[in-house]
Amino acid sequence: MTGELLRVMVCPPRSAGWDNSRKAAAWRELEFQRAPDFAAAQRQHEILCGLLSDGGAEVVSLPPAESLTLDAVYAHDASLATDYGLVTMNPGKKSRVAEAQAHANFCGELGVPVFGEIRTPGTSESGDIVWLDSRTLLIGNGYRTNQAGIEQMRALLSPKHVEVLSAPLPYGHGPAACLHLMSLMSMLDEQTILVDLPWLAVETVELLKERGFRLIEMEYSERDSLACNVLALGKKRLIAIAENARTNQRLRDAGFDVRTFPGSEIGINGGGGPTCLTRPLLRK
Repeated sequence: MTGELLRVMVCPPRSAGWDNSRKAAAWRELEFQRAPDFAAAQRQHEILCGLLSDGGAEVVSLPPAESLTLDAVYAHDASLATDYGLVTMNPGKKSRVAEAQAHANFCGELGVPVFGEIRTPGTSESGDIVWLDSRTLLIGNGYRTNQAGIEQMRALLSPKHVEVLSAPLPYGHGPAACLHLMSLMSMLDEQTILVDLPWLAVETVELLKERGFRLIEMEYSERDSLACNVLALGKKRLIAIAENARTNQRLRDAGFDVRTFPGSEIGINGGGGPTCLTRPLLRK
């Protein structure tokens, strides 16, 4: 998750129907903070895409589809990229289930095969999935990803000698809220993780310490603006939401090159930061 980012898929607001009045009217049931502002979201998304391109990544955009909802802009969640192809998810948020097939279809056109899929009764969203290294996958067990989904992922990857570990998630704000494992930790480089320490389970914190990771704590006053959600571009470069100035300064003080975009509309409104807004497909 921290190698040099070479290719990344995004879903622009237009593709997710933010400019469609019928789809936009569903913002409350999708747990957005307010009705979406398409023009502002599009501008902010374009800035993010510019940062990705400037960082050396090829940016590819998921095309529009009638099945997609506003949430599809958070392109990270419906699929997982592995060395063996794409694993399509079965999101715990049922309105997002159709995104997995959209990812599979588009990535197939790009030459990325489907390696496997998570099926009912398993649920899984990639916001709960963190590669600690190339052979260790840590998966949050909560309301969006269940034990059956984790077991299916283990069955897929164990033959490839990938260890799949489970991390319990807290109740947080309840079943309707979007609390992913990646809401609580972001890989910055091979040795460093940005964490929301009070919300991580004790066993997860001890696991990270046992494996020798350096933990940087976010600024907790910036929790609601998704300060812990940071995307690594590789080579100590990060993309973060501009509103989280204190956390971003901590990262700079730790030696990282932090590049920012305004995330009030495209990120904070719908509960997804820069990792959520991107589906990395290829890293060096």
